[in-house]
Amino acid sequence: MDRAFKARLEARFGDQLTGPLRQRHDETEIRIGPGDVTQVITALHDEPAFGFEFLADLAGVDTGEVMQVVYHLWSATTPDWLRVIADGLSRDEPRVPSVTFMWKGAEWMEREAYDMFGITFEGNRDLRRIYMPPDYQSFPLRKDFFLPDDAARSPGAGVRPMERTHTPRNAPATATVRRAGA
Repeated sequence: MDRAFKARLEARFGDQLTGPLRQRHDETEIRIGPGDVTQVITALHDEPAFGFEFLADLAGVDTGEVMQVVYHLWSATTPDWLRVIADGLSRDEPRVPSVTFMWKGAEWMEREAYDMFGITFEGNRDLRRIYMPPDYQSFPLRKDFFLPDDAARSPGAGVRPMERTHTPRNAPATATVRRAGA
C-alpha cells in the first residue's frame, strides 16, 4: 500500500470524502457523493499528482439501502489501484453524472449498470438497455428483484428442481454427487 498516495488523496479531496479512506494490499478506496463525481474524476485524471488515465471498470451496486457506482482506476503514479465509490444514490431514482466525457469506453459500462440496476447516468448519449429487452420493466441485479416463482416460495420451501443434485446417468452406482461448498 502506498502511504504517500493516501496522503495526497486526503490533502486534495479531504472535504469531498464521505467516509474514511481505506487501503488494503494494492488497493486504495475513497467514497464521494454523487454530486462530486465530475469534479473528483476530472482532478484524478488531469492533475499530474494523480494521472489516473485508465478506467478499468465501472459497476453498479445495490446495498439494499442505497445504490452506488464503483469506478476502478489505474495510474502509473502509484502502485495502488484506486476504487472510487459514488455513494448514497437514492434507491427510488438513482442518478449520477456520466464519465463518458473523460473515457468514451465508459458508455458501455454505464449502459450495463443502467440495465442491471436502473442507475441513470446524466450525460450518457446512448443510455439504453444492453442485455435485457427494451420493454423489460425491472432491473435484475437489484436486491428487490425476484424471479416469478420466488414470490410464492417461502424460505423453507426447499429448492427448485433445477437446483437439486442428481447423479449423472452414466456414473457408477457408487458415485456420490456433492454440492459445491458441502
